[in-house]
Amino acid sequence: MAVVTMRELLESGVHFGHQTRRWNPKMKRFIFTERNGIYIIDLLQSLSYIDRAYEFVKETVAHGGTVMFVGTKKQAQEAIAEQATRVGMPYVNQRWLGGMLTNFSTVYKRLQRLKELEQIDFEDVAASGLTKKELLVLSREKAKLEKTLGGIREMQKVPSAVWIVDTKKEHIAVGEARKLNIPVVAILDTNCDPDEVDYKIPGNDDAIRSVTLLTRVIADAVAEGLMARSGAAEAGKGDKAAGEPLAEWERDLLEGEKKADEAAPAAAEAEKPAEAEKPAEAEKPAEAPAAEAEQA
Repeated sequence: MAVVTMRELLESGVHFGHQTRRWNPKMKRFIFTERNGIYIIDLLQSLSYIDRAYEFVKETVAHGGTVMFVGTKKQAQEAIAEQATRVGMPYVNQRWLGGMLTNFSTVYKRLQRLKELEQIDFEDVAASGLTKKELLVLSREKAKLEKTLGGIREMQKVPSAVWIVDTKKEHIAVGEARKLNIPVVAILDTNCDPDEVDYKIPGNDDAIRSVTLLTRVIADAVAEGLMARSGAAEAGKGDKAAGEPLAEWERDLLEGEKKADEAAPAAAEAEKPAEAEKPAEAEKPAEAPAAEAEQA
């Protein structure tokens, strides 16, 4: 079954590019035609590139990797948060802080600070041991951290790959990922540079429906990868259990069962002669009347 159909791409407006005066010549090979001053993207190519990106994301997650979802433009914010949350992946949909990847150790300290602030009960002034003004300052700090870092609060290390909506707007995120050799999966509109992206999906990065559809496809790939990872983990547990040494009581139990199984055939053989003798004994009383009749 196809990851996404041509009809879905058309209905979501994935084929609409930018105006012809706003384009990157490197995108020429992905353009089908020009209509009313707007470039039309070749959706046949988009379908094949979607399949490649889907497989890459699925395999990355299946082998224990994580994918960071990035999209701070208004059209992408809701879809990024919704789909990333659905599959339990980190996301950035407000503002990209410089160094979020290249200086993750500092960002991680801010995440720890956010978790500390979440332990404070701002409603109970007396129990907190702080003044109202101090609590107000801390609550503002918490709100600011939640807005910028809330989507990555559970992230322990840099991601294995990043999904980016609009590489022009998120050029800092793209640059940091490339510096760390983190694969970039992204939507490529007609004004983007395809050389910056490892797994490209030619499409419209401005329409809400287009962004939502393509982000959902990537989230579905993550979900499938998580299922594959879970299945592999269960199989691994079974193999490990099969190879583990048995406890002493388990060995005794198995030996007892083995002895019982060996004794069962011997007992069955011993019962057979006894059963064979029973009919002979039953025939003896029948012979006595015949002997008495002869004597008479």
